[in-house]
Amino acid sequence: MGLKNFEGADEEFNLEQMEAETEAMLRLRYLNAENATFARTPGGFVSLDIVGEADAVSPEHYDRVRVVRSFPFTAPDTYISISTTEEKSKEIGIIKDITKDVSKETRKMLEEQMNLRYFTPIITKINDIKEEYGHAYWDVDTNEGPCRFVIYMNSSSVVSLSDVRLMVTDLDGNRFEIPDYTRLSAGELKKLDLFL
Repeated sequence: MGLKNFEGADEEFNLEQMEAETEAMLRLRYLNAENATFARTPGGFVSLDIVGEADAVSPEHYDRVRVVRSFPFTAPDTYISISTTEEKSKEIGIIKDITKDVSKETRKMLEEQMNLRYFTPIITKINDIKEEYGHAYWDVDTNEGPCRFVIYMNSSSVVSLSDVRLMVTDLDGNRFEIPDYTRLSAGELKKLDLFL
């Protein structure tokens, strides 16, 4: 006998299909040089072909994949998540260690993608920080050149990653890093004092 869904239409409840879908969602698949081939696309992205799995009916192909660090600050080379790019993306698999599990060429390609995603200039000098109407206006020098940006005051815009390391996120979501604020000059520390 069929179960009725919430809209009231008759629909057979397929327990086997639901179990198979749940198992597929929960399965952690590790990708490596033996079962995954990454390639550059003409648009500058990365595609993926997966082969060599015993339970696979046919090889899988993804025209474009998203490359995401699971632990971007503490372990940037391990547990790299590869997922689809649509809004409700699905994880395809994990690379346990990008320094050991893929070729040097693949590593370089994936690191380029992650560097675009995690572009985080290092703040080398704080020229000025002005507070006005709940915002802080920063004028800094970075390893990528001079930069001005705005952050919210009294929020999580400046986060401590360690005893001395800070991450600053501006209104547009851009991230900046201060690797060791104790190395800043006394004048710079005074400007930064609002956030420490």
